[in-house]
This record gives sequence, structure tokens and C-alpha cells, in this order.
Amino acid sequence: MLQPSTAFLSPARPRAVATWLFIVAAMIVGIVVVGGITRLTNSGLSITEWKPLTGIIPPLNPAQWQAEFANYQRIPEYQQLNRDMTLAGFKAIFFWEYLHRALARTIGMAFALPLVWFWVRKRIPAGYHGRLVALLALGALQGAVGWWMVKSGLSVRTDVSHIRLAVHLLTALVTLAGIVWTALDLRALYRDPNAQPARLPTVGTVALLALFLQLLWGAFTAGLDAGYAFASWPLMGDSLFPAGVPMMTPGWVNGFDNPIVVQFIHRWWAFAAAGALCWLAVAATRTGSRAGFWVVGLVTLQIIFGIATLMTGVLIDVAVAHQANAALLLIAAIFAAHAVGDRHKVS
Repeated sequence: MLQPSTAFLSPARPRAVATWLFIVAAMIVGIVVVGGITRLTNSGLSITEWKPLTGIIPPLNPAQWQAEFANYQRIPEYQQLNRDMTLAGFKAIFFWEYLHRALARTIGMAFALPLVWFWVRKRIPAGYHGRLVALLALGALQGAVGWWMVKSGLSVRTDVSHIRLAVHLLTALVTLAGIVWTALDLRALYRDPNAQPARLPTVGTVALLALFLQLLWGAFTAGLDAGYAFASWPLMGDSLFPAGVPMMTPGWVNGFDNPIVVQFIHRWWAFAAAGALCWLAVAATRTGSRAGFWVVGLVTLQIIFGIATLMTGVLIDVAVAHQANAALLLIAAIFAAHAVGDRHKVS
């Protein structure tokens, strides 16, 4: 008489947990897009307080709207740049920041509540509890980093710190990468109860590091409005690098704080990152994975969107597509790296 397998008797449901994580990952892509719109519409400082619980309730009457507008009128962005803004104009920028924060809270609940349910019902496979708690903590950190970023623009500056903006974006993308990788491990476990978590291969490490550096300088470019510096490609004006650019001291800070240097790095590091990603794509294709084709297609599209963003003078539709595609490219790269790591992992 055949005995039921241990996997069949176990209450763990790796497929269900993986599906939940993929849904959360899709939500993170959505908030990355909304975050890009929030930045491009200069909406990020429209809400000047952080109320993690009660902040989900928007202004509901004229008096509450006037109070929110009065708070905004106290900060340098309004006093120096937007003194002619009407309440209607304020409501327009408030919408994007409110939507961004509401989505953040929704994602938090979409992660935390099912996590508790899966945990209590013993649906989480052995060895994954700590990883999921770490991802939840990373998501909570993201909320704190978001307020840390906003706070930088409320007292002296007329915008948020581009360094803090970069930390905010990359924390979201690291969380996204961790969630997708974990979901792929769980999907593999569903297919083979004896499967072990994939290991990040060397080619994956190099490609993802190159991509994250490009995303970092992309965040610097957005935070410094460096995309507006030169609306031409491949030259910046009449030369590869414009002459007479005022430089900061010490020299190394130009790579982080000088908009022209930042745009220069972002536009050309893209090709180094593309080369590393294509190397990863080839390695993934050799394992039989189709993720490599997605990586090549999305990295090509990303370069096209990047050039179009510059040449259209940072047209919002194009710039948002550029940011959304970056998140999708990251996901494709994680799929490819996981395929290679799963093929060559050490049991």
C-alpha cells in the first residue's frame, strides 16, 4: 500500500504563499510608478505631517482642506516657489502624495495581514518565516525612510534631499527584489518538495549591482532635476561633456551633487549596466529560462525610454514609463539570476 508523501501531509502551501508575494510585488511596481508621478508633479511636500494611522483619512470638508493648505503654506516650497497657488492647485498635488501614501499603507496591510494568516494556519514552509519577517521589516523601514525624505524639504529646502530620495527608491526596489526572489524559491519548492533556495550566482551579482548603480544615479537625476540639464543625445549640447561646467570641491561630490555630472554618469553607465544584464540574459537562456529574452527586451526599451526622456525635456508620460520599465527590468533580472542560481546551486 502506497504511503502519502510528507509534502502531501504538510499544511504548508508554498504555491499559495508565492502567489501572494507576486501580488504584493505587482503592488510595489504600482507604487513606484505613483512615486515617480509624485516627484515629477512636485507633489511630494503637499502633506506636511506623518500620521501612520489617521493619515489614511483625507480632508473631508472645506475647513479641513483649508487647514491642510495652511500647513503647506508654511513651508519654503510654497513661500519661495508657489505663492500664487490656489486651493484647487493644492488639491491637485495633494492627490498624488495622498495616493502614494495610501498605496503604501495598503501594501503594508496586504503583506502583514496575509503573513499572519499564513503563519497561524502553518501555510509557510519551514525556513521561510525569518525571511518573510525580514521583508516585512524592510517594508516598515521604507515607510520611515519616506517620512525622513519628506522631512528634508519642510524647513530650509524647497525640495527633498536627492540622497534621501535615492535611499527611499532603492529601499523599495530592494524590497521588491527580495519578495520576487522569495516567491521564486517558493514556486520551486511547490514543484519539487526537496528543492533548496537558489543561490545568487556571480553573473547575477555583477548584473544586479550594475543595475542598482544605474537606478541609484537615476534617483539622483530625478532628485536634482538633472534630466532638464541637457535635452540632447548622445552629446550634451555640442560635446560629449560640456565645457565650462562649474565644479564643486572636493571633486568627488560632483558625482552625487552636480546635476550635469550626475546626468552624464546616468546616461553612460546605462550601457555598462546593459552589458552586464545581457551577460546575465545569456547565462539564463542557457538554463532553458525565457527570462533572458525579457531582460534583453526590457533593457533595450529602458535605454530608448531614457533617451526619449531627455530629448522630450522630461515629458511626464515618457519619464513615468522610464521608471515603470526600470521596475519591470529589475523583476526580469531577478527571474534570470534565480534561474542561473537554481541551476548551479550547491545542495
